[in-house]
Amino acid sequence: MANEYLTEQPIDPGELLVRVRRDADGGLALFVGVVRSHHDGHAVDRLEYVAYREMAEREMARIANELAAAHPEARVLLKHRLGLLAIGDVAVVVAASAPHREEAFAACRAGIEEIKLRLPVWKKEYGPAGAIWVEPCGSDRQDGRA
Repeated sequence: MANEYLTEQPIDPGELLVRVRRDADGGLALFVGVVRSHHDGHAVDRLEYVAYREMAEREMARIANELAAAHPEARVLLKHRLGLLAIGDVAVVVAASAPHREEAFAACRAGIEEIKLRLPVWKKEYGPAGAIWVEPCGSDRQDGRA
């Protein structure tokens, strides 16, 4: 499996499910985060995700390694999109497989929670009122407004 966790290309969640699945696994879990048309009470037309790629790739690798240690029966794939995204575009995917559904669900949930908490990716929201930078994952503030 490739260790490139970030991409500027559209993400196909089904492709990640195919790659993560093993014949002995009876459970597959999938989280797909998509760009929505609103945030915090204001309209959003599109998003832009940026990152210092080397640092973000290293952090995603750490998250993947920690998930493997915490969920040894599961196999997990992570992918996050960078660049300009339209409403409905896939922004992040966590795919997990395991012999049983409980482990697949737990690994998938842990994957997205750690990405949201730790990944150094910044988001710029574009809307009718202009553009704002949203604070990076894991920050105390939820958006760039005062």
